[in-house]
Amino acid sequence: MNTIRMLATTAAVTLFAVTAVPQRALAAPPADHIATAHRGVLTIQPIHHAALMLSWNGKHVLVDPAPLGKTDTGAEFKALPAPDIILITHIHGDHFNVPILQSVAGAHTVLLAPHNVYEAMPAELKAKTHAMGNDEHTVVDMIPIQTVPMYNTTPSRSHFHPKGAGNGYILTFGGKRIYIAGDTEESAQLAHLANIDVAFMPMNLPYTQTIQAAAKWVKDFRPKIVYPYHYRNGDGSMSDLKQFKKLVGGASDVRLRDWYQAD
Repeated sequence: MNTIRMLATTAAVTLFAVTAVPQRALAAPPADHIATAHRGVLTIQPIHHAALMLSWNGKHVLVDPAPLGKTDTGAEFKALPAPDIILITHIHGDHFNVPILQSVAGAHTVLLAPHNVYEAMPAELKAKTHAMGNDEHTVVDMIPIQTVPMYNTTPSRSHFHPKGAGNGYILTFGGKRIYIAGDTEESAQLAHLANIDVAFMPMNLPYTQTIQAAAKWVKDFRPKIVYPYHYRNGDGSMSDLKQFKKLVGGASDVRLRDWYQAD
């Protein structure tokens, strides 16, 4: 395990077009607050699509800051606290956006990203970034961070997210384990992730998984709390989150939030 605070060490490759949204301020869902065993409360702030911020012990972790639509300039990220850490799950343009990263990454911000994302960055972002593959561990600002696989297991979808090209992340805040799945399906390694307190779970077609597959996965590893996110389908429709919650039943506390309020 290595410990990081500052690292001395193009635009994103966009495979999928993002849906245009009206050019106006993007409203974020309300934040949730979860008690931890020490160093205070963990604040979970959904932003939109796959973007969120986790705040704990005076530190702010921003995940996948990218535009919601073609007219989104990323002003919503500048309205948030300055991030100490930025996590990027993979290279697609709805998760990785160079101009937004340049606008929000400060002099002391540490970025964690897959190797192909690192290679797509300009020099000034590379200097702040630690490239990580799957199954690696680090600690940043007293926050243990583990990378886990993130890929499609359905053969017809495997070209969307190939094995080894992206990272899911497990972060530990005061004893609470938070899993950020990115764009993935259940795999053998992910089927029984241990002691997950909060999971962010994608469910959209054709890029990730059905609500049925997502619910089956949740019942396999039983996180205490689940947030469905990244649930807008390729045709612009939304996955049926109420049905997903019904399918999960009592296996987990499913918390539904509107991650697309600007639409």
